[in-house]
Amino acid sequence: MIQILTREGFTVYAPPNPLRGLAADAAYLHDFLTENPALAGQPVVLVGHSYGGAVITDAAVGDPEVKALVYVDAFIPAKGESIGALLARPQGAGSCIGGNPATVFHPVPFPGAPEGDADLYLLPGKFPGCFASGLSASQAALLAATQRPLAANAATDVSGTPAWKTIPSWAVVGTADKVIPPSLLTFMAHRAQARITDVNAGHLSLISQAGAVAGVIDQAAWATS
Repeated sequence: MIQILTREGFTVYAPPNPLRGLAADAAYLHDFLTENPALAGQPVVLVGHSYGGAVITDAAVGDPEVKALVYVDAFIPAKGESIGALLARPQGAGSCIGGNPATVFHPVPFPGAPEGDADLYLLPGKFPGCFASGLSASQAALLAATQRPLAANAATDVSGTPAWKTIPSWAVVGTADKVIPPSLLTFMAHRAQARITDVNAGHLSLISQAGAVAGVIDQAAWATS
């Protein structure tokens, strides 16, 4: 997707997401956006995938350069909501990361973790048919081996005032997403008054349908330029 957007003439940045908790992750991204000299005075289309949707929802607040938000198979929380609470809604029923965490994740302690917190890795047997559904076995194996874990407490951290209240939004809904069920993706997108594009893909539409996802980012860029 980055290659497609670069060929189209966009300048693309993919800053790291620390995955340590919503407040810390959003603050990290907000500083990247507001303190990076390369972005000064430049219009920004901010794109978030999965948990990254919650991060951009908080990080974009107070940054006038962010002109559009694009949610790709992503959480779009309202004020006071966590991603765990969203998955617990009726629309979240059937998520492949729901249920007993012991059957989904392998927790690994990390230095300085708050009491009870740990990095959560999707179990090897769970990854292909859940997070990487719709991709080839070789792609799924590579992604499973290089997966970056999310701190467990990030699932219960609540969002602040959402940027989508004031910034135009777009949403890509993978109609075969097994992580965030399509009914939940659609509910959140409608609530945020986002322009919705359905794609025939699992949770990683940015890989399996990269052209379609890049096309939505194009729409957001031109509509807000």
